[in-house]
Amino acid sequence: MGHSHSHGHGHHHHTSNNKTALKWSFLIISTYMVVEVIGGIMTNSLALLSDAGHMLSDAAALGLSFLALTFGEKGASLSKTFGYKRFEILAAFINGITLLLISLYIFWEAYQRILNPPEVVSMGMLLVSSIGLVVNIVAAYILMKGDKDENLNVRSAFLHVLGDMLGSVGAIVAALLIMFFGWNLADPIASIIVAVLIIISGWRVTKDAFHILMEGVPTNINVENVKNTLLMMEEVKDIHDLHIWSITSDFPTLSCHLVVGPGISHQDLLSKAKKILHDEFHLHHTTIQIDVEGYKCSDGDHCN
Repeated sequence: MGHSHSHGHGHHHHTSNNKTALKWSFLIISTYMVVEVIGGIMTNSLALLSDAGHMLSDAAALGLSFLALTFGEKGASLSKTFGYKRFEILAAFINGITLLLISLYIFWEAYQRILNPPEVVSMGMLLVSSIGLVVNIVAAYILMKGDKDENLNVRSAFLHVLGDMLGSVGAIVAALLIMFFGWNLADPIASIIVAVLIIISGWRVTKDAFHILMEGVPTNINVENVKNTLLMMEEVKDIHDLHIWSITSDFPTLSCHLVVGPGISHQDLLSKAKKILHDEFHLHHTTIQIDVEGYKCSDGDHCN
């Protein structure tokens, strides 16, 4: 019986860029959040206050994401053999839940204001929201330079900022409608639009993080394709106990048993299988056990 274990370190390449992007975005968003809270209170604008509330969640999300990447760099230990990489997914999951809760609060506040529209200082609201838009564009640009397409944690932070950018646009439009038409209902309506956008992004991040926490198959990998590709190797008679999951968003993992006939070079087959998995499916961390045909799993093996 042969056994092999291999892993790659490609998931470390972008960590430094991601940390820098998150750190600067956190500093920019946190600083302006205070300005927007003061502006929202002074102008009596729910659109600004909801945007500031979202900025607060942005700051928390970005800070949490930065801590997650920092924790993720900690090495493996005897008690945590994969290190702290899964912390990134926990952070993304918390970010997603936070977005959903904030959107519900905005809906409630907007409902109260639709029933009783308050007076809003439109000029101050326009000024604060316009500066907020610029701040969010800068933060989004910084995060785009990170690895947002591969790293779920950075993507969740990017979606926070993107939703906030749309919130600033909504506040600008509402301020103009109040300024030129005296339509105070524009303020809570803009808040509702922001809340809908926040729910959409929050649901996506939460769902993706939950899938990884439940050790689901990465969305870009088809299990049947992997199985059929391994079975196409002439030495392989059967494959079982195949598992594909993710440790974190850019760290897919595979383990399986390959069944072979007698007289096969186990080491050659393992090298060949690992190369196929690496080249065709970008699976760098694989654990493969080779079973000789006719070998029966014992009760302790939990083969399926």
